[in-house]
Amino acid sequence: MAGDLIREIELAPAPGTTLPAFEPGAHIEIALPGGTRNAYSLIDFSGACSAPTSYLLGVRREQDGKGGSRFMHELAEGDHITATGPKNHFPLQSGTDPVLMLAGGIGITPLISMATALARQNREFRLHYASRSAAAAAFADRLAVHGDRLALHHDDAQGAPLPVADLVAAAAPDAHVYVCGPRPMIEAVRDAMRQQGRDDSQFHAELFENASHAEGDQPFEVEIASTGQVVTIPADHTIIEALEAAGIDLVYDCQRGDCGICQTDVLDGIPDHRDVVLSDAERASGKVMQICVSRALTPRLKLDL
Repeated sequence: MAGDLIREIELAPAPGTTLPAFEPGAHIEIALPGGTRNAYSLIDFSGACSAPTSYLLGVRREQDGKGGSRFMHELAEGDHITATGPKNHFPLQSGTDPVLMLAGGIGITPLISMATALARQNREFRLHYASRSAAAAAFADRLAVHGDRLALHHDDAQGAPLPVADLVAAAAPDAHVYVCGPRPMIEAVRDAMRQQGRDDSQFHAELFENASHAEGDQPFEVEIASTGQVVTIPADHTIIEALEAAGIDLVYDCQRGDCGICQTDVLDGIPDHRDVVLSDAERASGKVMQICVSRALTPRLKLDL
């Protein structure tokens, strides 16, 4: 195990094939039983992502999940899986600007590859990794190669969450900030950057949880502007899931609210935003939404579909 509840999985190519190259921040999507798929970040410790001989993943066992992590944890040597990708909605920007990376829990996985690339470029960076405890800090022993550029934060020892506002304030004015972890952490970093007047182009985030469902969610309706069709969105389904079940073709990818591909114009109604893509102004306008995770604050939304 790479950490408490976290399994390290190495995938080899099928005989006679090679694995595609990937860039830091990339992920693959693995087909799961039942026709669903989960995305997993690709981990690179050696700088071999341009010609990988295997793919390395870190998968946390989610006790209350839908079974995807259980499937991954039960894989055995010699098992065959089907995967697509790599894709990258969380790329490391080129240049010489310093980098601040903030990871929460299993959100460390895409940042490992970024740290490897930055170290090989001799580019200035700091990586702050927050976990519940030392035992839950995945790959911490192998990350120690980064020396004082790595800082580990264990909530149980520190008695408080990672002080992201202080870390952002201490970063160089031109630093790019990459954050991957739970939604509250990402929102806290976004808020800190805006309060300090930093440009939105310096903020990069990937969400490592599905924010589409919450306790107390209620069904609502979606009206398709082009046809007038009305589809009920159950409390335990996303807009995408319900619309596809109704035979409506959609364009989307991450289904976590962090890639922006499914962004849709809202013609009527008030969306309940749960993404990490939209700016404050876009959210306040109520004119666009990410239909993979966001819901409705009104009984019906009319969407430009």
